[in-house]
Amino acid sequence: MRRGGGVLMHIASLPGPFGIGVFGEEAISFAKQLQKQGMKYWQVLPFTYPGMGDSPYQSFSAFAGNWMFIDPRRLMKRGLLTADEVVGAEYNVNKWRVDYDFLRVSRDELLRKAYSRADAGIIKKVSEFVKENKWADDVAVYQAIKDDNYQQAWWDWSDEALKACDPEAVDKVRHTDNYKYHAFVQYLFLDEWTDVKKEINDCGISIIGDMPIYVSGDSADVWGAREQFKMADPKKVAKLIADYEKEAKKDDKTPKIKPEALVFDKVAGVPPDYFCVDGQLWGNPIYDWDKHKKDGYRWWISRIEESYKIYDYLRIDHFRAFSSYWEIEADAKTAREGTWQKGPGLEFFEAIDKAFGDRSRLIAEDLGEMTPDLAEFMANVHIPGMRVMEFAFNPGDDSSFLPHNFTKNCVAYTGTHDNNTLLGWLWDCPENVRKCCLEYCGFEGENWGDGGTHSKSCRAIIKTLWMSHADVVIIPIQDMLGYGGDTRMNTPGTPTGNWRVRFTKEDLDGIDNEWYKNLNRIYFR
Repeated sequence: MRRGGGVLMHIASLPGPFGIGVFGEEAISFAKQLQKQGMKYWQVLPFTYPGMGDSPYQSFSAFAGNWMFIDPRRLMKRGLLTADEVVGAEYNVNKWRVDYDFLRVSRDELLRKAYSRADAGIIKKVSEFVKENKWADDVAVYQAIKDDNYQQAWWDWSDEALKACDPEAVDKVRHTDNYKYHAFVQYLFLDEWTDVKKEINDCGISIIGDMPIYVSGDSADVWGAREQFKMADPKKVAKLIADYEKEAKKDDKTPKIKPEALVFDKVAGVPPDYFCVDGQLWGNPIYDWDKHKKDGYRWWISRIEESYKIYDYLRIDHFRAFSSYWEIEADAKTAREGTWQKGPGLEFFEAIDKAFGDRSRLIAEDLGEMTPDLAEFMANVHIPGMRVMEFAFNPGDDSSFLPHNFTKNCVAYTGTHDNNTLLGWLWDCPENVRKCCLEYCGFEGENWGDGGTHSKSCRAIIKTLWMSHADVVIIPIQDMLGYGGDTRMNTPGTPTGNWRVRFTKEDLDGIDNEWYKNLNRIYFR
């Protein structure tokens, strides 16, 4: 990757009148602002539709786009919406937070109006789009069935043939109007983003995308390709039910079986660590890597290929699972009960090289404990890893997260979407850690707690990051603004209240573009 600086901001966080950031003029304006600052990169969060807890990392599809990002104004220009309908789509209750509950209903109603006005030309393009993109067909079928089943998980659908993804039953769904609507929505999403991304790239800005390594159990991906995952063994399920019924007769307070335990054999998570004594039980189904290997990792290659269409670079979350991953029984109560299993390793990346020529557009999220096997794997895979300054400042520890230890081939951050903001971190971290950080970064004075775009403490830390040897340095927009912990994007382990932060035009206009332009000039970024 080119030496350069960039900013991390989710599309949802962009300003605008529609209650959520969209693929519109505000996205292009932000890219132009980055250009003025001398930046080269805009890192975004996954474009997938938000699922449990409004998380873009828990989507119903690893491929489908978040249709809330579709810009109503562009639909008006196509003649699919009226000016009054666009104005009616505006949401001004709270311009600093995304109201997903409101948007899920109102935006769906708006897009259905647009679909009702699609002419033969658009319908033909949608049909061609679905034929060229199998994932779009899977998503449209899946969503159409979900609509008829009150959004229940696929394993709770009433029609056994559809639950089993029977080809004949599925084909009937393709002839429904609702199937065509969902295909239309995915076509619009990709069509709009393609146009907007071209304008962003024309500003000299590359998009760094984000891809969760795992997919949701209740997803089109698992429903349509369950042979690629470790699904529950019928005999094991029968025993689980029998044991439960036996215990339930003795005690009516016996905990009910988790629904996922009746569907999946193994699920994902991470083991206990300093931050979480029980580890983290994510619950995502585990890939059957032997099956993936047999067909040349076809599903994965398709997933990366689609990601390359919408991003210039791709960060893969929880990258270490390609080396080794934590596998947990689906009926386990905590992640403590898991075991380490060997991942597909370098062979997977040899398949990527064969498909795409090389792996130069990939970035590895290799955070967490650096075990010997992971260190060896990262040394051999030759993909830039990540460094985070907020992890660095334990007094007396010559951490690999300290800027003087950054390798050239890495992407370095003040913090990520899972961290507190830089200012919030300064306020919350232990005094000795804060003192170590400020001394390292050359900050002098007592006003370390001052926020805002001219925050001297934040600027000292950002400047230190920019001075580093890392090829690419990224700061969250919150750190560029000097905002506190109330603007944090996500707090891992908390099920609600995340992924909702937005910023206004006034917020972004207040950024000192010249300071960043000078920073990029001085440090040849």
